[in-house]
Amino acid sequence: MNRIQFFPHTPLIPPKKQAAVQTEQQSFRDALVKAEQTLKISKHAQQRLQERNIHINDEQWALIGQKVVEAKQKGVRDSLIITNEAALIVSAVNQTVITAMDRNEAQSQLFTNINGAIII
Repeated sequence: MNRIQFFPHTPLIPPKKQAAVQTEQQSFRDALVKAEQTLKISKHAQQRLQERNIHINDEQWALIGQKVVEAKQKGVRDSLIITNEAALIVSAVNQTVITAMDRNEAQSQLFTNINGAIII
């Protein structure tokens, strides 16, 4: 009597390559998330930061970026961000700092067309 044996289908991609593909996909996903959380600074805002001698360290920028992402998730479009050093107007929609001023200057300003505020 003849027996027919069934052999399971072997994957087309060896396990090592599958791990590499998954790692590449994860790296791309991480890069995409990081790009979404990257805060851009408009040319105008960059000029204001330089003119007004406002210095915000990388850690502070990272925190501001996180808060802008949170604000965007809650439906905020344009926000006022107040730090110890500065007041920033940020578009949460495209994650861009629109303008900046130091805290002393900000105290005498009226802010319009914002629908959220972040105090750091």
